[in-house]
Amino acid sequence: MCGLVGFAAKTGRPADRIESALAALGHRGPDGQGVYDQGGVALGHTRLSIIDLEGGAQPLRSPCGRFALVANGEIYNHIELRDELLARGARFATQSDSEVILQGYAAWGRDVLTRLEGMYAFALHDVEQDEVLLARDPLGMKPLYCHEGSSGVRFASEIKALLALLPQQPDLNPTALVQYLEAQHPLARDTPFCGVERILPGEAVLTRAGQCVERWRHWSVVRTAPTRHADPIASLDALMEDVFTQHQRADVPIGLFLSGGVDSTVLLGLMRRYGMEDIHTFSIGFPGSSVGDELDVATRLATHFGTQHRVITPEPDALLSRLLQTVWAADDLMRDPANLPTLLLAEEASKTMKVVFSGEGGDESFAGYGRYRTGVAERLIKSCLFPGTGGFRARGDLRGSMANQLLGPDLRAARTRWRTPLIESWKAYPASWSALQKMQALDLEHALPNNLLVKADRMLMAHGVEGRMPFVDRRIVEWGLMLPDDLKSDRNEGKKILKQWAASFMPTEHFAAKKRGFYVPVNDWWRGDRLASLGQILLSNESIRRWFNPKGVTLALEIQQRSGGAGRLLMSLLQFALWHRLFVESTVTELPGQIDPLAYLNE
Repeated sequence: MCGLVGFAAKTGRPADRIESALAALGHRGPDGQGVYDQGGVALGHTRLSIIDLEGGAQPLRSPCGRFALVANGEIYNHIELRDELLARGARFATQSDSEVILQGYAAWGRDVLTRLEGMYAFALHDVEQDEVLLARDPLGMKPLYCHEGSSGVRFASEIKALLALLPQQPDLNPTALVQYLEAQHPLARDTPFCGVERILPGEAVLTRAGQCVERWRHWSVVRTAPTRHADPIASLDALMEDVFTQHQRADVPIGLFLSGGVDSTVLLGLMRRYGMEDIHTFSIGFPGSSVGDELDVATRLATHFGTQHRVITPEPDALLSRLLQTVWAADDLMRDPANLPTLLLAEEASKTMKVVFSGEGGDESFAGYGRYRTGVAERLIKSCLFPGTGGFRARGDLRGSMANQLLGPDLRAARTRWRTPLIESWKAYPASWSALQKMQALDLEHALPNNLLVKADRMLMAHGVEGRMPFVDRRIVEWGLMLPDDLKSDRNEGKKILKQWAASFMPTEHFAAKKRGFYVPVNDWWRGDRLASLGQILLSNESIRRWFNPKGVTLALEIQQRSGGAGRLLMSLLQFALWHRLFVESTVTELPGQIDPLAYLNE
């Protein structure tokens, strides 16, 4: 788990800005840094040591000197690939899992991408061809951004590092800002900055002589092949054994974020089933708040499985004082309040752990969300009102007249196209797929990589912790997506087959609780004097006044004062103002300290 930056130049010396870019990625790799500079290419790397602690420093060079690599993530099938490459005559210099990318590319070229199982983003320089290959894992667990300009192509794990490589700061992207408000995050390639693009999950980009010459998808959900299982339970059992065994590979201990939900519960059972000892689990809750929690369930699970369990119950002010940290860590605009508890869990886990398991992806892979069980009639009505996605993900979060009253002219103009990436994805899905499969696929392409995996990657990496998510493994995702609908979900229940399979090694009472989301007591914060202070800050903030209509902000404040119904919207505006201060008005290269966000904006 690491951070990478790089520059493939048309002209000039690319290494000049690498050090300043690396300074913005120190949190992703506190165990070491390295720089490679040859010809028109410079690569930088910050390292969090997980495998081959002593010998796995990067950049890595091939024995022949032709190839150089910087990589972020973990290649879970590196042992199998290493054996295959050794049989072909490859000579490895390290035990690092990342070296199989380098040696695999030397042996198989771009076909190595179809052989890798893991979470990764990497940049690989071919000196002879003056090419740089950029690639990202199939589901987008690891981030990678790029910018192509007149002087060359720049790329980095996080936007804050990429900005340090640019000669000047780009303009803001109104479409991405609207998507942030409507969907919680920008969609597809869009980022908050014009010209700065996400490399998509499962995408590769080839540069030659400092210019992008080819982009392709080495994996796409659309190409998932239909499968049949004579015994689905036995098939899932064999698959999970392969996947989870590979996910356990590390030269450091692995902990678990235990929420009390089905997914983290199954992971805990698998940790015991496959022989993991001295398990450390971490849970968080908000006793006395308006949202409740699942701490009782998590504590019973920890007791049942005999884990070393730590529970965090932050006071509201302590949680809010970390909001600025979550905005800095998220880097991209992403407003999910669950960033806050995830950051606190990472902070606690970092005291003893470098790696933790987390349950992201189980709902998408096995159809656990209640929104997948919405009735046909309701989806039909939504489809008529908001066409293009079969009545799913049909509406954004700005409802009624609020959008027209709140958004400034640039955002109102961009709002007409904010759903375009969702509509394009839906149209691309095979006609033979069921509505459930299409809904799963839409979440796998958009909400999962741009929301949940941003949260999981950035909040953990802010404290130097690697998150492993077995349910986001490509093999699990494909298996779950292609499973018959009736084995996954019915009108009352999701993840049916996952629960049925896990019952063979888990007490069934752990799956009896009704699914609930992981809520944060946002509305509890915005009352009385604090709400009044928030109103003063927002109405006087220059970035808010530039992009939003003060009358709409005032309306939201009035709604919150009357009924408490605008807390999430006000939080979105506050987070945007914080993001703007951190990344547009200034340059902050280290995790900020704990501070009241209103005091920070009032400085």
